[in-house]
Parts: sequence; C-alpha cells; structure tokens
Amino acid sequence: MGVTAIVGANWGDEGKGKMTDVLAAEAEYVVRFQGGSNAGHTIINEYGKFALHTLPSGVFHPNVTNVIGPGAALHMEDLFHELDALKARGVPAPILLVSDRAQLVLPYHKRFDEWEEKRLGDRKFGSTKAGIAPFYADKYVKLGIQTGDLLDEQRLRRRVEAALEIKNILAVHLYGKPPFSAEIIVRELLSHAARLKPLLQDTTTLLHEALNRGERIVAEGQLGALRDPDHGIYPYSTSSSTLAGFASVGAGLPPYSINRVMAVIKAYSSAVGEGPLTAEISGITADELRTRGGDAGEYGATTGRPRRMGWFDAVATSYGCKLQGATEAALTNLDVLGYLDDIPICTAYDIEGDVTQQFPVSSLLEKAKPVFKTLPGWTTAISHIRRFEDLPPNAQGYVLELERRIGVPIRYVSVGPERGQFIQR
Repeated sequence: MGVTAIVGANWGDEGKGKMTDVLAAEAEYVVRFQGGSNAGHTIINEYGKFALHTLPSGVFHPNVTNVIGPGAALHMEDLFHELDALKARGVPAPILLVSDRAQLVLPYHKRFDEWEEKRLGDRKFGSTKAGIAPFYADKYVKLGIQTGDLLDEQRLRRRVEAALEIKNILAVHLYGKPPFSAEIIVRELLSHAARLKPLLQDTTTLLHEALNRGERIVAEGQLGALRDPDHGIYPYSTSSSTLAGFASVGAGLPPYSINRVMAVIKAYSSAVGEGPLTAEISGITADELRTRGGDAGEYGATTGRPRRMGWFDAVATSYGCKLQGATEAALTNLDVLGYLDDIPICTAYDIEGDVTQQFPVSSLLEKAKPVFKTLPGWTTAISHIRRFEDLPPNAQGYVLELERRIGVPIRYVSVGPERGQFIQR
C-alpha cells in the first residue's frame, strides 16, 4: 500500500493534525519523523479538543500503532505529560512505540534555547524555547543522547559528561549561569527511563516488515516547507527538515515507499514567529481573521501566541507544494472566510519593481511586496456541506483558483475544525 506523507506547504499551522487524524482511520501505522514539542497539531473529536506536541496524530484510533521515529526530538517529560492528559480525559491508551535511535531533548537544551533568545534581544528568531535548535546542533556535532543509551547507565553517564565539557563553558562564560551537574541530569533521565523502556523498539525493522505485509503507513511531518532549514525562510526556520523527502530518513523508511504526498495548505496565511510574511495583514482586519480562525482563533498550539495573519499567498504555497513533491493538497479553514464580501489573494511579488511568481531567496524576500487579486466571497456558512458541488459557486471558484495557482489537485477541503467536517473531491 505504500506510505502517505502528510506535510505542510507553508509556515506551519496549516491543519496537518486534522488531516493525519482523518487518514489514520485507514492506516495501520502513524509515524512522527521530525521535530519535537516545539509545535502542536490540533485535533477535535468525540473526546474534545487536543493539541498534540510529541505524540503522533493517530493516537485517537485504537487500532493504529503510533511511532516516534529516529528523526524526532524526544523530550520524555513532555511525552508522558501528553499521555497522562489523554488518560485523564478518557481517551483509551494508544499503541505507542519509540525508536531506540531517537534522540533525547535534555534539560540543558531548553535552558540554552531560552538564554540565547534572551541574549539576541531584537535579533531573536522567535523560538518556542523547547530546546530544538540546541538539540539538533548537538545531534550533528555527535553530542546527542539516543533513547537506546538509557539501557546502559555507564554509557549514558559518559555521554552526558562529554556533552557538558562544552556546555558548562558556555553556561558560565557566555550566559553567566551556574554549571550543569552530570549526576543530576543522569539521575533525572534514569527516573523517566523506566517508563520509556517498554516503548523502545527497532522501529525501522518494524516498519520495513509492515511494508512487506502491504500495511498502510502515514508519515506525519511538523511545521511546513517554508520552515525548512535548506529551502525555507532561513534563518527563521526550524532545525530539522520539514520536507516529505526527509520522511524516509526520519521515519526509517525506504525512499521508494513514499508514493503519496499530501501537502496541507490553509485558505489564508498564518504564522507564529519571526521572519518575512509577504501577504501579512495587520490591525482590525488581522484581528477579525485571527478571531474567526479555527475552533478558538488563530493562536499557537504550543505557545498560545497570536498568529500573524495574511491573505492566501499563491507564490509561497506553490513553492511549498513543489518542495514537498505534493501529489495532492488538502485545503483547510475555507469556512473561516465566509464573512468576507471580497477575498484578496497574493498572486505575485514585486521586488524593487521586478514582478515575479517565483519564491525568492531570503535576502530578496525581505524586500518583496505582495501583488493582490481580489476574488468574490460567498458570505454564508458552509460547515454543514459535504459535497463540493453543494458549496456556493464563489466558494467553489475560490478553491479552483487556488488549485490552478498551486498546480496541485486539491483533494480535500476542510470546512470546519471537527473530524468529519471536510469534503473529499
């Protein structure tokens, strides 16, 4: 059956959690392949509203095996907090496995993230302070701690001590903080390890065997294409690849197994954090769109920060779909725009007099001004509609215009925040 990768085409906050939850109903496995608890996926179902930060979005389906892959950044306390929160709200315990090659977000990763953002001041990158940049930095300079290291206390202690040789110099001499204690950190890790150990497994072998049996796998990405460190709005990016091409690496799957890539896009633009947002709006216009957006407004699922708002950006979205290698798109939050008589969309960028539909490098993106086209609104509620042909003509026209501009077929249209509120084309 192959692998379906569900990824974002924009800055994150596109609604990937809902679409993963929808497709998980048809899958045997859901795998988180990158990122950590620095972003949240919001899901609304019969149990209520949930923001998942670490857990895969298949946890509400009792027959789905949920996997945290080797490319993910795992903070054990955050994981257990989410599991306990599900139990407290009556959700049956999910089937969950963690790769024994996944690496751990450690206490000093979060502290360095906080300290560096404070040191940068006005030059900050808008970090969620979840320790993600320091975590991935350690991973690639080979100072990371794998979950499998928790099985060998002496090895774990050596790994922590090696990392602290550098960390404590930075803590004391750059940030003016007391040094970290290896003993305290090891004790803390081991206190959580007992609960994690039963979940550890060679998930790469597990997933390869599932593929051989013809079982269905959904690979769930975090954030969106424009936050990718290589192809996005660098340096206002995240620290792991957000692209479907990384799903094979971060999940431990063969590249040829990914035969379906769903790029999730939103009917307008929203972003949390710093960096250019060309079609951004402000003032009362932004406040109204933010308030109406989603189930409880456009606020970060992790930070609670008000999201920056904008109109749909066809330049950024077509670029994001191209990067993702999208075979289809899912359009979310179409219902939110039902209050507007006219709806602008950004169709091109004006960069110092040069009008382009190509998404530029960051140094030019900061100079870009949006070129807008206005489409007629439909000024009516659509959340009850389940067939595309039953949408108001102007709503159909809006979807078709976006589809034409991004060059990818829009197969799903979400018309409300709840699990069943979508149209399949």
